[in-house]
Amino acid sequence: MAHRARGARRDGAAAAARAPSEDERILDAALALIAGEGWRRLTLAAIAREAGLPILQVYRLFGSKQAILGALFRRIDEAVLREPPAAEPDERPRDRLFDLLMRRFDALAPHKAAIATLARELPRDPAAAVCAAAALSRSMRWMLEAAEISTTGIAGAIAVRLAAGAYLAAMRVWQRDDSPDLAQTMAALDARLRRIERWLLPLERPPQTAPA
Repeated sequence: MAHRARGARRDGAAAAARAPSEDERILDAALALIAGEGWRRLTLAAIAREAGLPILQVYRLFGSKQAILGALFRRIDEAVLREPPAAEPDERPRDRLFDLLMRRFDALAPHKAAIATLARELPRDPAAAVCAAAALSRSMRWMLEAAEISTTGIAGAIAVRLAAGAYLAAMRVWQRDDSPDLAQTMAALDARLRRIERWLLPLERPPQTAPA
């Protein structure tokens, strides 16, 4: 299965051409500190110092570590949704979801050390773990919607949970996949999505009406 052109890298290059906003500086500072010192030792004061901002500004923009964690998820969502891959003729929903989830790994690539730390430490922080679980569920719902897969009703809720499970399983492979083409990650993700394909139902479209 082909992994399409990595638009997240283009997004990153465009972002580098402009000065980061204050909220971006805060998120970048948080990621750097998580990678270097860990999540559990992370403080809002340290983030403010790393970002070169008064702590009041961190309070105004986020207010808590959990809010920053949620914003990190949203940043990755936006990197993927800003320029989703164009649908191809006769493309299966599973294939489109595959492309979107691989774009998430592209967007996460510069922060691999921080992601590894979060995967290791969040389970020991109940409040942060709950926040991360909710953010992941929201992210997967948006990935499914972008893939034109239904997220409504019981079947949609199951699809969200199964997509999250497939993504997390592939992430464990991604964390140790140092190949330039992420072949191991792609294989793991493809295998997981094939297992849950029957739950990846396309969105129902309203019937076409003939022009008067």
